[in-house]
Amino acid sequence: MKKIVMTGGGTAGHVTPNIALFPRLKELGYEIFYIGSYQGIEKTLIEEQGITYYGISSGKLRRYLDLKNLSDPARVVKGYFQARKLLRQIRPNIVFSKGGFVSVPVVLAAKHLKIPAIIHESDLTPGLANKIAIPAASRVCCNFPETLKHLPEGKAVLSGSPIRKELLEGSAKRALAFTGLSGSKPVLLIVGGSSGSRFINETVRRILPELQKTYDIIHLCGKGNLDVSLNNFPGYVQYEYINQELNDLLALADIVISRAGANAICELLALKKPNILIPLPASASRGDQILNANSFQKQGFSYVLDEDTLTDSQLLTAIKTVAEKKDDYIAAMNHSQQLDPIKTITDLIIKLSK
Repeated sequence: MKKIVMTGGGTAGHVTPNIALFPRLKELGYEIFYIGSYQGIEKTLIEEQGITYYGISSGKLRRYLDLKNLSDPARVVKGYFQARKLLRQIRPNIVFSKGGFVSVPVVLAAKHLKIPAIIHESDLTPGLANKIAIPAASRVCCNFPETLKHLPEGKAVLSGSPIRKELLEGSAKRALAFTGLSGSKPVLLIVGGSSGSRFINETVRRILPELQKTYDIIHLCGKGNLDVSLNNFPGYVQYEYINQELNDLLALADIVISRAGANAICELLALKKPNILIPLPASASRGDQILNANSFQKQGFSYVLDEDTLTDSQLLTAIKTVAEKKDDYIAAMNHSQQLDPIKTITDLIIKLSK
């Protein structure tokens, strides 16, 4: 039996595409191992899948001044030696990395031990962690055609993002039973990412009385962001984080308001869900979500709003516009060139395995 070590962490977006690959890898006879951080979100998500999990030391390499810049490089070095020891112990045929800083020492250790490594870059331009790891990789998969020009010639593969099969098998009926909503109104689903978005949460809650006239609202607000004063607001339900029921909530949703993380928007495309994207502003990120969102808007898949200038009335107008042009957005997504990410990536894994 061949062995594969998978890595990636920091956010759910660095983990869920790996999970989407598990069923096909098992069908192909691969024994799967996972290397992540000690207590990151990836630990819980992977252990729920019954996959052998190893934690290593991890540190974030920042572009800005921070006292942790003094200590985190030592954590990365420690993680490298831990990863090298684990790879020698497991002896995998290949490593697959979804990115995040915990993946850097794993990919570098694989290069040292002459184990082929494949990286998947979700965003339109590579993040710092993947920029560091790309020279050590055998291939680099990506989601956007525009990304190919940012990757080394001969390594780049346009694959798309692996989508969990169960995400495509959601049930609106189950979602109604889970949420307790009546089903008499169209449903607006708000997703602020795995850690939530204070800005989106506050904006949506301010306009709830207006939204409630037309929509039932499902609000995924992030850990610690519940507003108990709204627990009995008619037609409004809120959750910190949803895992298993997410496919059902997406099946029920008529319009989705979301950040513009690459994996999240690729899921919306796969599900053909009309959506409004509010990317993280450049002041709070490296601008990757803005590029992702603009690409989707250009292709007619999304309506994009700028957080820095967004007003309550603009969000209400955007919702009204997307509702009126819902069929146009769905048609554009139906005509998109759909890739088969799971097949593309697993074929590459088979080809490069030692």
